[in-house]
Amino acid sequence: MWLWPGRALYAGPSLRLGPHSGAVACVAVGVDAPFTVRRAPGGELRARTALIPPRTRHHLTAGGERMVFLYLDPGSAEDRACRARFTAGEYGVMTGHEAEAGLLARAAAISAHSPDRQVAAWTDGATGHTTASFTDPRIAAALRRLIGADEPVPAALLAAELGLSESRFLRLFRDGTGTSYRRFRLWAQMHRAARALAAGENLTRAAADGYFASPSHFSTAFHAMFGLPPSALLSRRLTIRCLDPLV
Repeated sequence: MWLWPGRALYAGPSLRLGPHSGAVACVAVGVDAPFTVRRAPGGELRARTALIPPRTRHHLTAGGERMVFLYLDPGSAEDRACRARFTAGEYGVMTGHEAEAGLLARAAAISAHSPDRQVAAWTDGATGHTTASFTDPRIAAALRRLIGADEPVPAALLAAELGLSESRFLRLFRDGTGTSYRRFRLWAQMHRAARALAAGENLTRAAADGYFASPSHFSTAFHAMFGLPPSALLSRRLTIRCLDPLV
């Protein structure tokens, strides 16, 4: 797994994921075979590449041995550019990335030993390597503040820093990102916990660094967001590499 401000990427064995609802946008890639995404209520899609928006409850079943998952801050320039590159979809899930063949070919070469620049180039290929800015600079500032904060930031405090009422800020945040402030703040806590794991800390310390109430709270929240408990992911000898200035 690789972490940056605004994105995270997992590349490795297919995971037995349960139904879950993410806090941010997720690009799923079946490296060696199609996968299935089931929505309830809704239907079922089969694809090699898909973009699943935040707060979209789904059940993803891999058809092959390896998957890649790219997580993007919702509403960001990268997220918007990536969405524009998908060509089909139903039930709120987008499928068929326009550069699918190239993404699949390069994804097969990604491993824990891949140079950082190779991994960054793959994510740029998925998003279109956009340099556009966020639609609302206030929301962009809020996202940066949340990801970089040393502790969870109350919405009221951040709204005041931006010169907005709390209710106005929460509406702008939801409209600009497609997710709630609470859900994205939870994602920021996950980001912080992952950085602790990358530094060699155990799950108990990572939960504390992420400002979760307890290790069980961290595990429950992680399971709901990603479809498996963190212990199951770490049991696969996961390597986490941080490519951001926050570490």
